[in-house]
Amino acid sequence: MAKSPNLPGAHRPGAPAPSEKIAAFLAEATARPPRAPAQRGRLIFALDATASRQPTWDLACQSQAAMFAAASRVGGLEVRLAYFRGHGEARASRWVGDAAALRGLMTGIACHGGLTQIGRVLDDAARAAAEAPVAALVYVGDAMEEDLDALCHKAGALALRGTRAFMFLEGRDPAAERAFREIARLTRGVFLPFDARAGDELAGLLGAIATYAAGGRAALASASGSAARRLLADLRP
Repeated sequence: MAKSPNLPGAHRPGAPAPSEKIAAFLAEATARPPRAPAQRGRLIFALDATASRQPTWDLACQSQAAMFAAASRVGGLEVRLAYFRGHGEARASRWVGDAAALRGLMTGIACHGGLTQIGRVLDDAARAAAEAPVAALVYVGDAMEEDLDALCHKAGALALRGTRAFMFLEGRDPAAERAFREIARLTRGVFLPFDARAGDELAGLLGAIATYAAGGRAALASASGSAARRLLADLRP
């Protein structure tokens, strides 16, 4: 009688039995360290790009690499650039995952005169957070020329999405400070006055915020440096 051909999966004499193969596979899988799931925090980096902002825009362009460097130690970062300028122009970029890509986007933009459009920044952030979680909105500006109650309503909608706003104010505009503080409070974020001459301070704070965006409060608490300590002290649970 002719021998039957070996079928796929059929046991051959002298080969390990199926139960032995399964046991060997399980032993190997148990010995292997588990692979950590990919984790990339999402952060929106928004700037006032009206005419008075060009020096600070250039500073932000130089400082933004600190975000990616800090986040890479925790789990990585994706950033979306948002800005407004001129007469009714407000835009948001694609998500990018490295400093070179973000710098490329920023260096192609010039500041133009116009009124603030913070409400459109908040709306864009809320839409992005509805698609997938956004841990932080970083906003840098020096003025506020909109209805405060309307901005607070939009900030409340953003808060419902779990996105914290970190509001950087350059200068001492009273209306802007009041608005920035309220937006930060409503979203459980942080109000951060800063001096555009202190580039190292801005870079340090951006790095601390990126650490939070990528790894949460635990990562921020584990980070070293005065910027991380300052941010953690002001960040509400």
